[in-house]
Amino acid sequence: MTHAIRIHTHGGPEVMRWEEIPLPEPGPGEARVRHEAVGLNYIDVYYRTGLYKAPAMPAILGMEGAGIVTAIGAGVSHLAVGDRVAYASGPIGAYATERSIAADRLVKLPAEIDTRTAAAMMLQGMTAQYLLRRTHTVKAGETIVVHAAAGGVGLIMCQWAKHLGATVIGVVSTPEKAELARAHGAAHVVIGISHLVEEVKRITQGAMVPVVYDSIGKDSFTASIDCLAPLGLMVSFGNASGPVGPVDVGMLGAKGSLFLTRPSLATYTSKRSDLERSAADLFDVVRQGAVKIRINQTFPLRDAALAHIALEARKTTGSTVLLP
Repeated sequence: MTHAIRIHTHGGPEVMRWEEIPLPEPGPGEARVRHEAVGLNYIDVYYRTGLYKAPAMPAILGMEGAGIVTAIGAGVSHLAVGDRVAYASGPIGAYATERSIAADRLVKLPAEIDTRTAAAMMLQGMTAQYLLRRTHTVKAGETIVVHAAAGGVGLIMCQWAKHLGATVIGVVSTPEKAELARAHGAAHVVIGISHLVEEVKRITQGAMVPVVYDSIGKDSFTASIDCLAPLGLMVSFGNASGPVGPVDVGMLGAKGSLFLTRPSLATYTSKRSDLERSAADLFDVVRQGAVKIRINQTFPLRDAALAHIALEARKTTGSTVLLP
């Protein structure tokens, strides 16, 4: 048996239940992992509320975890019992003390990276990797805008972009978060979005920016678009304030032949080779010290509802880890 946080219906944090459930043996191509830490991410909220649909009910939340392999199924050759591993991809089910998952989704951890750090960084760090290195290849000398710059993805992006030689304009919601973003590589910080366009214009001397990374969604979409230089790229990769409504495609042409994308980590790591490359890139910058992972909150896994409340209230900074 294992314990897990399950939902039987969509709704607020109150629908999350700590339950004992059977633990099946790993099937062909699977490995069983005993979690030492589980990551908290906004996508977990989307599945809880029903914005993203779970494959079936009741559903176990969670996309990210790290721990020890306790069993392997037939056909698994790249892992062994006792290996330290981490993952950050579907299917959901990480909010459990132990689970089975497709072995090709698991990445072995370097000795220098502990399981708590891994659970705090795999989803957010590989998201930062594809955003900065693939969706738009950030170059030295560029100025970019990063929303939620004091959040888990944001703090990693600020550090990594600075390491690449870019100038980061971070967008945050409070003065305290502004200081945190500055301490992690943001050269400029804007509090709120009401003056964002004017500030970007001032900082760039009217040139505006080639890319905006926006995880906020509905509330920030228009301002983000207006921060772009001609031929700029709007990267909408989250919905913290709600999903973006219908978009007038003609507007993109009128505002400078802009590009718009809605990427996901699932697509960028769907191939095993891409997953390995993304994880290796992340491990490299962390081991170099160019990116430091901040675990600013921990909660017992059974109290995951409290973690969701804090996350949705924007009371968290950096990464949050749930401990089984």
